[in-house]
Amino acid sequence: MNPLELTGQSQTHLVEFAPNRLLHKQVISDFTALQASAKNAGFTLHIASAFRSFERQLQIWNNKFSGVTTILDKQEKPIDTNSISELDKLYHLLHWSALPSASRHHWGTDIDVYDPSLLPSGQSLQLQKSEYLAGGYFSELTFWLNENIQTFGFYRPYQKDQGGVAEEPWHLSYFPIADCCLELLDVDLIRETILSNAIFGKSLIEQELLNIYQQYICNITPR
Repeated sequence: MNPLELTGQSQTHLVEFAPNRLLHKQVISDFTALQASAKNAGFTLHIASAFRSFERQLQIWNNKFSGVTTILDKQEKPIDTNSISELDKLYHLLHWSALPSASRHHWGTDIDVYDPSLLPSGQSLQLQKSEYLAGGYFSELTFWLNENIQTFGFYRPYQKDQGGVAEEPWHLSYFPIADCCLELLDVDLIRETILSNAIFGKSLIEQELLNIYQQYICNITPR
């Protein structure tokens, strides 16, 4: 993949899998097979989020950094960002939201999944751990995915909280391609992209970038 594809600024590596759902062209076959296997097991596996552009990730980031959107703590509770330092705000934000140019969703290899048939009536999808872990309405889907995704080339890079990104049981990654993308995404490319765009907290991000790279980008659950 080229630098623009890696950082979400190009879509030349993608195809439309479903309305508003773009995937890397080499992911389609195995994800379709995973869906079929899930259907045989009684699940309706849908994609909540697939490719996310740099511009969309930037909007998410800037809305959270500026206070337009709430930032959550590790217990999924809202944080009063006026009561914490800018540095603390940066790392709370990174716990749940990827730095623009460094989101795995830029690659078209990573997807957030759910089963709409398991959502309670009137309940909208939140993408929170309480939905997917023990006692949640997607818990059986989570268990099935745990047992089956590697057969189709997928794994969970955020299987557990390792002191970086939060545990995300809904997040699947197609490792035959994603592993290569991570190797290509280096600090210099991220820095160049950040510095050339209007991102909130830019100077703080630049100051902390090496730690962000090590703790929130490369620090993933081993397969």
